[in-house]
Amino acid sequence: MPVPVPELGSYNFVPETKEDLNWADLVTIDLSLYGTPEGQQQLAQTLIKAVREDGFFYVKNFGIAQERVNRQFAIGKQLYDVPLAEKLKYVPEGLDNGAFNGYVPAGRRILDAASGLRDRVEVYNIPKFNGDFKHEHPEIITKNLPEIEEFARSLHSEVLDPLHTLLAIALELPEDYFRNIHTYERKSEDHLRYMKYGKFTPEENARLGLWGRGHTDLGSFTLLFRQPVAALQIRNHATGEWKWVKPQDGTLTVNTCDALNLLTGGYVRSTIHRVAAPPKDQQHVDRLGLLYFSRPHNDVKLATIKESPVLQRAGTTQNSFEESGNPVPTMEEWTFAKQKWQRTKNVVRGDPSFETAQILPGWNEKVYA
Repeated sequence: MPVPVPELGSYNFVPETKEDLNWADLVTIDLSLYGTPEGQQQLAQTLIKAVREDGFFYVKNFGIAQERVNRQFAIGKQLYDVPLAEKLKYVPEGLDNGAFNGYVPAGRRILDAASGLRDRVEVYNIPKFNGDFKHEHPEIITKNLPEIEEFARSLHSEVLDPLHTLLAIALELPEDYFRNIHTYERKSEDHLRYMKYGKFTPEENARLGLWGRGHTDLGSFTLLFRQPVAALQIRNHATGEWKWVKPQDGTLTVNTCDALNLLTGGYVRSTIHRVAAPPKDQQHVDRLGLLYFSRPHNDVKLATIKESPVLQRAGTTQNSFEESGNPVPTMEEWTFAKQKWQRTKNVVRGDPSFETAQILPGWNEKVYA
């Protein structure tokens, strides 16, 4: 039963770019086919092709009305209209050590050493509503918290549970294999994110080129809701070519992440992506993002799955930690090691001591141009 919702006002998306960009040709997972053995087999093969070749794919017909999505964008917009002094009250303790729930202010990274330009990315992360996390938020979040909880939970039941089922089918595992290590009730570092990329001037964009360099996400799947400011680029696993990801009406853009890469010994690829300066006809606006980050339970050990006949046939039976003989981390250890690295303050773009840093024995990070 939907919760009562307060009036939020409308959220107006900016027009799509008219520039002819080099768009990626991504596959679409149509969840209207989900629910029959034939449909699920078809979708599973589409999914495994996507996660091994492009890493990014679209999902449509996922059972969440666009009106509900638009309301989340409206909440995000109102959140970023809150004065900075108020938002700073919600910076997490231990931010420099990997804590991430709450408000992360802009300006922690130096994007251009010569000019001193810093990032203009603001992040607000909202953790699970399963009793494991405190929920202390600015008023705009607090008064909409029941709706936000309902929305976050629906992402598990309507999107993530089907994707985890399809991945298990593709790897010839029991259908509930991945669902069982991603249940909403158990503690994991999943979170809903409102993310604002503040605009730069055309001159600053010409100097920067990229707002964020290439990287991989640390969890299982990242869900990115459609917004029309073009900036996301992905690197094709086979060709190494960077292409733009086109916003598609009524879809989610989804990518696979490090935890699935580790659990499958590299068979499922962790998608390399970056954020470029938007095309010229969209550089006058801020870019507001709505995302959800899915992660296995904190106590899951990220060792290669031994039971999958597909992985056995492919010979992907060890991940980087196992090959090097180093301890395999739990998801919690992995999360906070990578988050601490990601949140390093005052890093200058291009600093090799950061971009190739060892975050755990057996794992050196990598930043992509």
